[in-house]
Parts: sequence; structure tokens; C-alpha cells
Amino acid sequence: MSYATRMMSVTLSLQIITAFLFITATASSPPSGFTMDLIHRRTNSSSSRRSNTYDQLRSSPYADIFFQASEYLMKLKIGTPPVEIDAVLDTGSEIIWTQCLPCLNCYKQRNPIFDPSKSSTYKEQLKCSTPNPSCDYTLLYGDQSYSRGSLATETVTIQSTSGHSYVMPETVIGCSHNSSGFRTTASGIVGLSWKSLSLISQMGKNMHGAFSYCLSPGGASKINFGSNAIVSGNGTVSTPMFTKKEKPGFYYLNLDAVSVGEARVETLGTPFHAVDGNILIDSGTTLTYLPASYCSLVRESVEKVVTAERVTFSDIDKLCYKTNTMDIFPVITMHFSGGADLVLDKNNTYMANGQAICLMIMCGPVTPIAEKAVFGNRAQNNFLVGYDHSSLQVSFKPTDCGVTQDMPRDSTSAASFLQLNVKFVLFIVALSLIRL
Repeated sequence: MSYATRMMSVTLSLQIITAFLFITATASSPPSGFTMDLIHRRTNSSSSRRSNTYDQLRSSPYADIFFQASEYLMKLKIGTPPVEIDAVLDTGSEIIWTQCLPCLNCYKQRNPIFDPSKSSTYKEQLKCSTPNPSCDYTLLYGDQSYSRGSLATETVTIQSTSGHSYVMPETVIGCSHNSSGFRTTASGIVGLSWKSLSLISQMGKNMHGAFSYCLSPGGASKINFGSNAIVSGNGTVSTPMFTKKEKPGFYYLNLDAVSVGEARVETLGTPFHAVDGNILIDSGTTLTYLPASYCSLVRESVEKVVTAERVTFSDIDKLCYKTNTMDIFPVITMHFSGGADLVLDKNNTYMANGQAICLMIMCGPVTPIAEKAVFGNRAQNNFLVGYDHSSLQVSFKPTDCGVTQDMPRDSTSAASFLQLNVKFVLFIVALSLIRL
């Protein structure tokens, strides 16, 4: 081989090595998307946070109907060394918080309470913007449950379904020393709202402000982030999401009408009508709530269809019938703006316990301070629901969430596979250089 040919081979080999080193660096960059499992747990109240309904129904002969509330939990690890917690997935909350020692007033949780004194990466925030210079926080939820504590930075680790860890150093969390009114055994709440301290906001640009979840009433449930959160394909519908100045963290949708069978009940002409968002979509609330005046119109439409014997309660306002079959009930469709028509399964809108079946769309807020209209997690069952901060849309795709889906691998897994191949190619190139 001539000297010129040899130098050309060396130059080409160096270019190949440089290219693969660039690919390796790109592959080892932070992941742009991943998926993780959720835990579905039933609690003994009408929402995953406490409701006044719980106390009213304890003496009811049909109490079991209302006790099957649903909450969906994320498993996180916080601290160094990492401590596992499970927290309620809540799009209507702004902070990631967990109960912490010392605990002045805490509810009973399943996992051990987090002890920040045993973590080498826990740091209480010393500088906060006024009017909260002490970095204390207070969260009051619509059902009058509350959490009070201190804001701190801590390492948060999330395990993906592929077995890889997504590590978030110096994540702002709430360390709750005083929490009450919760009917859950979870360690705390994972806030997924618009606001800056929510989990999706603190994940940064890598996740593109996008997440989606698929909530099963009984099987496996999942949540996706970043590039894994795309909702598309047959049956997908999308609707604009809105924020409100008075409540800047929440996701609002615009409900144009509700169809009960063939009867369409318009919001137009009622005080509920809006064009900039009139219903909160919330993964942390079980039931769906509508303003009392509009809700009564929806109920009247159900009453016109169902001919079974009514079951009434003196202490609570629910539309219930003495029957053991769903067949007599009409299908309910939620019509959101932009042509997003969600045909709900009967199990999304009615609940049975063998003695009676009730409409699980509630009239009026659960408490005076709660939202008047909420699209709860039971109605979202078996939809892949995607939130996209860049397009300002929420998308829905009918999906059997309990069946294992072909989810995309997270980019961490893809990067590891690519790096293995790169190392092999570099090894071959190196052998070629030696032979020269």
C-alpha cells in the first residue's frame, strides 16, 4: 500500500471515529421521553382527597356505591440514599410534596415517612420571593384537605418501565409537617399543573412540556413524558386547553354540550356557557361535577330514558335507580370545543353495587370553595389523555388501558443500545488502523 493511500485510509478512519464519537455524545444526552407504571388504588371516599360526602353516606344502606373512589399513584424515589414514596397523580395541584419528619400532624400513610435529616442532598430553600421569604407553603384543596410545610431542593429519581432511572437533581419539593383531611394512604401528591414547581415544569425542555396518561379502572395504568406522550392515530380528538388568571395553574377545557342518548343538552343559553374554559380536567378527583342548574338539565334527560324505580336518600342528592343492569341507561357524550366528542362508556358515568345504579355526574361543587365543574378521573378511564403545553391542547384517544400497549422505548434505553453498537464499530476501526 502506498504512503498516500495509507494516509487517506488513516484520514477516513479518523473521520469515522469522530462521527461515531459525536453520535455517542448525542446518545448519552438526557432522555427526551419515557414511560412509567401507575398504581390504581381505591379509597373510601368520593374523591381521592376527603369529601364531605363521606360523612353523609356512612349511615346509608347503599353506602358502598359511593365509597369506590379511585386514585392513581406514581412511585418516586427522593433523597440520597433514595427513599421510595408513592404519591397521588394530580393535574389539579402545583407542587410535588410528601409527608416529612418531624411530623406535627400527619395522616397515616403506607410507606415510612421521609426523614430529610438522613438525606445528604436535602436542602431547605433559604431565599424565596416575597411575600413568602421563609419558604413555607400552604396548600388548601377544594375538598378542604390541606398540606403545610417547607420548600426544599432534593434529588428525585423516577424509574421507567424499561428499567432506567430518570434523575432530577435539585428538584423543588414540599416537605409537609402538617397535613390533614386526606383519605389516602399515599405519601403525598405529585403536582402536574402548569405552574413552575410542578413535576412536568421541573423536568425542563427535554420533555417539551408534554405528558399523557392512560387510566384503567382495574388493570395496568401508565403515564408518559416527552416524546413518549404523543397521542395520535384513529379515534384521536383534540380540544384547546385554557388557563385562568385567578387560578393560573389549572387545565380548563370548554364543554359545549352533553348528550344523553340522542338528546343534546347545550350549555349555550345557560350560565355555564363559555368560550375560554368552563370545566377543570383533574386526574386527582374521581367524580365529574357540573354546576347545579346545568346538571339538573342533564339529569332530567336521564330521567326521561330510565324507567326503573328511583332510590332516594334523605342526606344526599344523587340520581339512583333500583336495578342491577346498565342496559337501561343511556350513553353519555361530552362535547368539548373543537369538535372533540367523547363517547363515554357506561362504567365511566354510572356506578353499580348490585342493589342500585347511580349516575356519577354530581350537581354542584363538593364544597363551597371547590370548582363548580370538574371532569374527573373516572370519566377519563380507558382514554389515552395527552397534555401538550406547546400546542395548548388536550387530546383523547379511546384505549383499553388495562391491556399491555406497545409503548415506545424511552430514549435512555435506545441510547444504551446505540452506545453498545458504537463501541463495537470503534473496535473494528481501531483494528483496521493497527493493520495499517
